[in-house]
Amino acid sequence: MNNINQNTPPRHRLIPPEELEAQRRAAARIRSREDRPQTFFVVTYGCQMNAHDSELLAGQLREMGLTEAPDRESADFVLFNTCCVRDNAERKALGNITWLKEVRKRNPGLLIAVCGCMAQEPGMAEKLLRQYAFVNLVFGTSNLHRFPELFEEMLDSAAPVIRVDTEDVVAEGLPVSRLRREAAYVSIMYGCDNFCTYCIVPYVRGRERSREMADILREAEGLLESGAQEIMLLGQNVNSYGRGLAEKADFPGLLRALDRLGVPRIRFMTSHPKDLSDELIRVMGEAEHVLPQFHLPVQAGNDEILRRMNRHYDRETYLKKVRALREAVPGIGLTTDVMVAFPGETEEQFLDTLSLVDEVGYDSAFTFIYSPRVGTQAAKMPGQIPPDIARDRIERLIALQDRRQKEVMARFLGQEEEVLVESLSRRSGREVSGKGRHGLSITLPGCDRDVGRIVRVKVTGVKNNTLVGEREVRS
Repeated sequence: MNNINQNTPPRHRLIPPEELEAQRRAAARIRSREDRPQTFFVVTYGCQMNAHDSELLAGQLREMGLTEAPDRESADFVLFNTCCVRDNAERKALGNITWLKEVRKRNPGLLIAVCGCMAQEPGMAEKLLRQYAFVNLVFGTSNLHRFPELFEEMLDSAAPVIRVDTEDVVAEGLPVSRLRREAAYVSIMYGCDNFCTYCIVPYVRGRERSREMADILREAEGLLESGAQEIMLLGQNVNSYGRGLAEKADFPGLLRALDRLGVPRIRFMTSHPKDLSDELIRVMGEAEHVLPQFHLPVQAGNDEILRRMNRHYDRETYLKKVRALREAVPGIGLTTDVMVAFPGETEEQFLDTLSLVDEVGYDSAFTFIYSPRVGTQAAKMPGQIPPDIARDRIERLIALQDRRQKEVMARFLGQEEEVLVESLSRRSGREVSGKGRHGLSITLPGCDRDVGRIVRVKVTGVKNNTLVGEREVRS
């Protein structure tokens, strides 16, 4: 895994039209076969990037003639789109794959595939087929555009099919089955060049490569025409969008172009603090449709830990950027990622992280214990933190964040918010929930007809990690 040269400029290739046409022909052949599976179910683990990959995989499956089953127990083909960034996500995926072995006893014709980041780990594909010999197909993140070809090979082969390449590619024009009509994911770049010492992403998703701005705008125009109210731009580090493109482009310029296009609501994630520019902060303050929300992972509040993480910023630089964002966008919703128990972390260094979280006051934070990933530099570092100390630290961090979050969210009481309704409430058929402009979940009175609409509310309460709103009545 460490044979990647971090100093070599990344290269990638755009998949040519004739190669994509070959995949469409493969999908057509599968569609005409009587022995193909009739139904599918995709199980997704991990981040929004994985969720969007699953939309692309589902789109290709539909093109092959399969229809989506209501659950994995009743499907003829089950695809696990996996994550390996955290150890618990990997273990959960492997546990569910094992569970399907029992399902196959009731349905001998069931076909099972594993793809995504976990499959891309060196040696993992072979390990999967040693320990889970009932799996029919394993492929990695670089092979998503070849899914019809691999699916056809699986149907024709008595042995499991493995395809895990490491090519850095960009594929345009793949069929997609959107999870939601009113809100859509749009990937603007793939891979990562940051090589944080704890992170496996550059090794399983490849080096950084950006899509051409014209292709992104064309996709956004299509979504707008189909009724999308919101798009979320995705990338491992959206702030570095544009590097390596033939036509000069950068992330602030892309946001301005999308803002002019008229997409009602524009979100994005994830941003790396080292690449948060003054120009991007200006765009956040000026753009009409870019929502006042920013996910800015800090990971730690101590300079020495940040240095050993290879984050390329220090505590004061991060706090300076937070202050600049809040000055440009008063009331901005700030969220973050925070890690505890990084190798060698002392109690004093952990307290620096607590004090930063307390000082910033995040709307929400994804908090987690450092998880060693084989092949990363941090996995070999001395001073791995004992589990009991790690648990104590994460509990103290969560308690602090819960307290600060309630205090920060109280600023919305009595304020108006626009909510893009996502679903009926799981607890009540008379309530709906969705996301406000600042990225927080808001529950309000409503019915299924509200799903997909933007509703104006007045915030009347704070409950756990969500806001409560009443519908605004306008004469």
